[in-house]
Amino acid sequence: MSWNLSSDRPIFQQIIEHMELEIVQGVYKPGQKLPSVRELAMQATVNPNTMQRALSEMERMGLMHSERTSGRFITEDVGMIKELKKELAGSEITRFLEQMRRLGYSGEEMLEVLREELDKGEKK
Repeated sequence: MSWNLSSDRPIFQQIIEHMELEIVQGVYKPGQKLPSVRELAMQATVNPNTMQRALSEMERMGLMHSERTSGRFITEDVGMIKELKKELAGSEITRFLEQMRRLGYSGEEMLEVLREELDKGEKK
């Protein structure tokens, strides 16, 4: 997955968001060893210190842990990963609802549009 980092927000925060998405999508599996900080920094084209800061924050959050000589690993707590996925979905839904309200849609109209779009997706 492309990193697509922008200068409008702190880079380390964008790295966390990118890694969270990869974890909930299953790109990184529970218990999986991560590439080194340098490797990840090269992939994201960021300074290794910035990558280190993001990974340290994710450790603090409990999404990964370090083993002294072995590297960093994704948490094996599947419940935590499911909860993260739910939180990310909630944020997207909130953003969607706010935008639809700005467009003047009522709750019922939003449901109607969603049903239509879901039906289109099922027919493909």
